[in-house]
Amino acid sequence: MEGKKLKIRDLTLRDGQQSLFATRMSQAQIDHLLPFYEDAGYYIMEVWGGAVPDSVMRYLGESPWTRLRTISKAMKGKSLLSALSRGRNLFGYVPYPDSVLKGFYEEAIKNGLNVMRIFDALNDIDNVKESIKLINELGGIADGAVCYTVDPKEEPKPQKGFFAKLFGKKEAAPEKIFTDDYFVGKAKQMEALGAKIITLKDMAGLVNPSRAASIIGKLKAALKVPVDFHTHCTPGYGLASSLMAILNGVDILDTNIWYFGGGSAAPAIELIYVFCKKLGIEVDVNMEAVGRIRAELEGVRKELHEFDLAKQFPKHFDPLNDQLPAEVDAQFDKAIAAAKAGKEEELLDACHAIEDYFGFPKPNLTVKNAEVPGGMYSNMVAQLKTLQASDLLEDAMALIPKVRRDAGLVPLVTPTSQIVGSQAVSLALDRKKGKPDYSTPSMQFTSLVKGEYGHTPVPVDPEFRAKITGSPEEKAYDVSSYKKPENPTLDEFGGVKLASNPEEYLLLELLPNVANKYLRDQRKAEYEAKQAAAPKAEAKEEKVEEKKVEPITGPTLNAPMPGKVVEIKVKPGQKVKKSDIALILEAMKMENDLQAEIDGTVKRVLVDLDQAVAADQPLIEFED
Repeated sequence: MEGKKLKIRDLTLRDGQQSLFATRMSQAQIDHLLPFYEDAGYYIMEVWGGAVPDSVMRYLGESPWTRLRTISKAMKGKSLLSALSRGRNLFGYVPYPDSVLKGFYEEAIKNGLNVMRIFDALNDIDNVKESIKLINELGGIADGAVCYTVDPKEEPKPQKGFFAKLFGKKEAAPEKIFTDDYFVGKAKQMEALGAKIITLKDMAGLVNPSRAASIIGKLKAALKVPVDFHTHCTPGYGLASSLMAILNGVDILDTNIWYFGGGSAAPAIELIYVFCKKLGIEVDVNMEAVGRIRAELEGVRKELHEFDLAKQFPKHFDPLNDQLPAEVDAQFDKAIAAAKAGKEEELLDACHAIEDYFGFPKPNLTVKNAEVPGGMYSNMVAQLKTLQASDLLEDAMALIPKVRRDAGLVPLVTPTSQIVGSQAVSLALDRKKGKPDYSTPSMQFTSLVKGEYGHTPVPVDPEFRAKITGSPEEKAYDVSSYKKPENPTLDEFGGVKLASNPEEYLLLELLPNVANKYLRDQRKAEYEAKQAAAPKAEAKEEKVEEKKVEPITGPTLNAPMPGKVVEIKVKPGQKVKKSDIALILEAMKMENDLQAEIDGTVKRVLVDLDQAVAADQPLIEFED
């Protein structure tokens, strides 16, 4: 393989931190790293999209647009900048109309974005075609990503009813859905639509080495455009499968830099560099510059310790200057020999020995068995910790495969990973309380089962759909039902608009609840700064009357799970009927309709907008 060059897409500033640190890198940390990135020579740097627009507003009170602009300005066009788009779902959790897609893509490219990696969580090509078209028209590079997933590994059970018709004989194993031809077929459709790069996107790290060899080889044979491989190390396949992808001709490989690599993230570029050097392949990156970034990342990771999923630092390693111990160097040779011979177990053993020597996390068997992405797992851990419900993690993880099957065997990648993860938590709560499964389906889970997110890989059982949505019929997303969010005037902050410019209004369109709070906080800070600078009038002392707390005497609607109140649909004195939506509770980034459980009159609303609530906390009191 002498003379071959391997291009690298660096994920450190987006997917790396999302997978390992729940997307908590601040703008200040990004700004600190950027001067070291300028000369690294990465072909592509993934810096935006995914969970970044949501998280920087939700947790950091920062602007997603500022993040993109500052990175673009610092890089001066020396590396292509990429973002991850969920196709019809963009960077959010629901389907959006074409007008919102166009607005965001246009603004992103104007602010320095070059490559948009576009995928659909269901691999529904209808959901990505408009994005590919728009990115090409706007002067960007459309990167079509096919989401890798696997068929259920459980032993088939006797089939009856709907699934007997779908899969055939009563005792027969279900037909394999996710074959090599399935992924190659999706890739060819994306190439035909105008994708200039095709990525095999293995968000859960479930591509084992032999499968990586098979699919990458077939993609290279079937496509004219460059092929990129994106995987994670969570279940223990990432490093070995990346080596297999290299041996089978992959053009671009996704990696992270040392302290942001391994574990639930993609492999570290330093280990890939050692493999490539032994294979005579040039890694098309300035590794000296990478070393300078690596030195700074150690400190950044220490600053993020609160959100560090692994809590485990790898040993220091500089592949340009450090000599490997003979026994470790031999493991690299053993891995290459095993990969070339197709001996998967020997290859995995060697790669695990390498990772173990350097102190990377061991394969996560919980994640492997539940078949979930590392980013989904780290976000579930972070969210449940925030909601003070960490004890539910094990039960919720065990329920993920069931929820996934019930929803049409969807791949697990945002937003379906969030939807399925949230619903698994809800199921765990239902069972803990002795309630039937799916007593509290989220709005997004209902939409997914209904068909509003697109066609699922396997049709949803009509009986299950009727149970969740009220109708057995599949119904597509109705673009005409989209309502533009209001942009109210905030009298309390001097009569300014909530969104002060078009890019802020785009944030309202994308993530209404998150952006609403973020923008209110921005306007409040601006108003208070203005007030602080103005001449102060003499303050009059006001007598504050102590409010008496009235005891709850009537029936109540309680929170089914910990979360945050994002909308209150009722007011005191209002008559409601059983099953009327009274309040919307956000939990695990998903919105849950809470319905009145009785016919009655609202006596009091016991919570405020944006208030965090605990499981079983009374939310609304009704008249006796």
